[in-house]
Amino acid sequence: MVVDVDIHTFDNVWYGTRIFKKKLMKELWTEKYRPKTLDQYVFRDEHQKKQIQTWVKDKSIPHLLFSGNAGIGKTTLAKILLNELQVNDLDVLEINASRTNSVDDVRAKIVNFVQMIPFGDFKVVLLDEADYLSPNAQAALRGVMEEYHTTARFILTCNYPNRVIPALHSRCQGFHIERVDQTEFTARVAEILMKEGITPDLETLDTYVKATYPDLRKCINVVQMNAQNGVLLKPQKSDTGESDYKLGMVELFKAGKITEARKLVCSQVRPDEVEDIYKWMYDNITLFGDEARQEKAILIIKQGLVDHTLVGDPEINLAATMIRLQNI
Repeated sequence: MVVDVDIHTFDNVWYGTRIFKKKLMKELWTEKYRPKTLDQYVFRDEHQKKQIQTWVKDKSIPHLLFSGNAGIGKTTLAKILLNELQVNDLDVLEINASRTNSVDDVRAKIVNFVQMIPFGDFKVVLLDEADYLSPNAQAALRGVMEEYHTTARFILTCNYPNRVIPALHSRCQGFHIERVDQTEFTARVAEILMKEGITPDLETLDTYVKATYPDLRKCINVVQMNAQNGVLLKPQKSDTGESDYKLGMVELFKAGKITEARKLVCSQVRPDEVEDIYKWMYDNITLFGDEARQEKAILIIKQGLVDHTLVGDPEINLAATMIRLQNI
């Protein structure tokens, strides 16, 4: 049996369904509360703020290299700068270099883009995670930046500036974005929660902050996932995601259960995360007690990092370091 369906009726139903689903979908807080102007962006350095303001006033920028920890606001600042400079959207090419990072990508996408006449004063290529560009791609990019410097500007962001070749460093103005202090970090997350109608339990919020600091983007994502019915839930064992064991680790550290924390971390940590654990322990040095114990903890963590580069099994070295910390 064939049923005739009016195409306009079908279109209306399909469109209405899409709108309904869109309303049901939770908006990402990281995008909802992303700063849109310079006044909303938190600068740790007044000199850097004045530098940005000068570029906006002059309506021009040099090639830029924004560096700093993941989730700290490098891409956000780049987009704010483009917005303040009123760069035409058609003059902006955004590339995530962790996925698009070969010589062919540089030649095919970037060169084809910058060789066209800009609609405004200049074109801008925003290369996110430029430290993932292959050495050959970075070498090719060097020539492109020089050849098209009159009509194009490049903004590179990276977590590890040492992975960017010296030739690119010399062609860009370096702009290192420092992490905000933990108190301000906590206040920002608490502000977002309150705007969402959630009054957070400070002890619970502190756990999420310590597990994710200084990655503000990750912290906002994690608290959104655990905010239900106007309440910020405590971390649950059934949670899923790469930060989960860190949440449990924080709870154990705060309870003084370093042995349990060590067992949890060593059973969950990936090899590429081991070094981050040392940095986390240093960032949260207050967990180890009074000032005298903190000083001893710093020396132990430092030695652990030194040994980390020498030992054959980083996991064993991390376990040994945490045992020393337990015995302070």
